[in-house]
Amino acid sequence: MFSRKQRRPESPELLKAWQSLDEGDVPAALRLLRQGSGTAPLAEVALVVARAAGTVGFTDLQEAATTLAAHPDKARPLYDFGYACIERGVSYLAVPALREALRLAPGTPAVLRELVSAYEDEGRHREAADLLSAHQDGFEDWPDRYLLAYNALMAGDLDLARRQHALLPDPDEEMWRPVQARQRRMLQRAQAAGQAGPLDLTDLRGWQYVIGGTVLGTLSPFGFDAGMTGRYAWLQDTHDGCLRGLLRLRTVLEAAGVRPESVSLLPDRGSRILGLAAAELLGLPARPFEPGRENTVVVAYDLNDLAGEDGGPEVLERLFHRAPGQVLHEHASCWTDPPAVTPDSAALLHQSVVAPWGAGLRQSDDGGVEEGEPDLRPEAEIAADIVAADPSPDQGDEGTPADSDARLAAFVATVRDTWLHGDRAALKTSGPVPSSRFL
Repeated sequence: MFSRKQRRPESPELLKAWQSLDEGDVPAALRLLRQGSGTAPLAEVALVVARAAGTVGFTDLQEAATTLAAHPDKARPLYDFGYACIERGVSYLAVPALREALRLAPGTPAVLRELVSAYEDEGRHREAADLLSAHQDGFEDWPDRYLLAYNALMAGDLDLARRQHALLPDPDEEMWRPVQARQRRMLQRAQAAGQAGPLDLTDLRGWQYVIGGTVLGTLSPFGFDAGMTGRYAWLQDTHDGCLRGLLRLRTVLEAAGVRPESVSLLPDRGSRILGLAAAELLGLPARPFEPGRENTVVVAYDLNDLAGEDGGPEVLERLFHRAPGQVLHEHASCWTDPPAVTPDSAALLHQSVVAPWGAGLRQSDDGGVEEGEPDLRPEAEIAADIVAADPSPDQGDEGTPADSDARLAAFVATVRDTWLHGDRAALKTSGPVPSSRFL
């Protein structure tokens, strides 16, 4: 063990992180580590990580970091540190350590796979695919070749993904069969989406469909060419936006030839409000959600809100496998913290959202900004406001490509034969289309 008084990092960027820990601010220290850990000496990074982990009670990570600080030139401490970082959700700290471990122990399958896992967690799929491509001589088909095909696909390299997937034999172990089927569906959706659009690194709707089977209804009208590529970072939503999303849902259903018989209301307040509006707009009866109900549209405002409700996790579990004719529509889908199940239709992608009935920001009497009061009116009244809203699209900064109803309908008509197949497994990546995000 080492004494904090005896050992401190010397790198300026790590000293700032250390000072944040002096102030008890672990999140600030982690943000600084993200900025500076890629080039800093691993022993010094480990000093800071050990202290941060000890502060929050992550004993496994603290012990692994302490050992690495004492033995930064040995493969096993490097691997153990990387493994613990991945387990604790700080995979960016794992990458430099696992790279060094692989250099010291070339071709070690466990180290290779952990490094791939760290890259995946960070959305660095191109690096994961390149790493795996360089180690094909020691491959096992499951999981290594599968991981190469998957990461190539998530990097937008369809040619490599298709070649590697074609080389995969059927797995012997049952655990890989759902994964194989899921990847096969992704490639089938890619074939369809490639006929509907360019499927390049700006085709957000196309790639959202490929990676999760979600038809994306709208693109953000702000910052498309300035880093957002159709996603929202922070959004204060409106009744107008909700109506626009529901009208796009109607366009999707019509273009796909899907004719639901009801709207199913999920138990959280936001989903009930939006579901009542959807029922009015679609001319369908609204009924409380029941697992297994067929030919229905299940409407959610934000599925992550449902996860926090009593019984919400159980409802999400029942939505993993769709009933025949069931469509799951989510209005505001979080792309940085994806929900436990992936929707079939989403109106928009956001990092952070305030619902129209939430406590949003407003101008204060002194000209500043303050938090407003939530709208506590009955759900039916708010739903009526949505139906009566103005769905005209926001012109934004005029940098987002034109996205008419006809364009969306044409996309859906092209991919409809591959829509609504398979399970609704949660997304572990935002795919190959980049967008800026808040840390």
